[in-house]
Amino acid sequence: QVHLVESGGGLVQAGGSLRLSCTASGRTFSWDTMGWFRQAPGKEREFVANIDWNGGTTYADSVKGRFTISRDNAKNAVYLQMNSLKPEDTAVYFCTSNSYWGQGTRVTVSS
Repeated sequence: QVHLVESGGGLVQAGGSLRLSCTASGRTFSWDTMGWFRQAPGKEREFVANIDWNGGTTYADSVKGRFTISRDNAKNAVYLQMNSLKPEDTAVYFCTSNSYWGQGTRVTVSS
């Protein structure tokens, strides 16, 4: 059974940083694009960033220059370093790969 488990969310003040982790089990994702989406209260889920098997990255305009996605294929994991956080980054963050989704980790940024 395949599982994606996110961790690292929490409450942080504006301008602060958090590092999200997502660890996969049940199959390897070494050759798959892995990514992060987020869903703010009352809004639709939106793309944040992804990273392909070769390390190529794509970011939403709203997080460019502040967030960095990375992966460790040996650990079957993907990470999201979030700096200069803003209140509008408040959301539940989901890890995804190859149609699999985690349960999400909540990030709250206070002003």
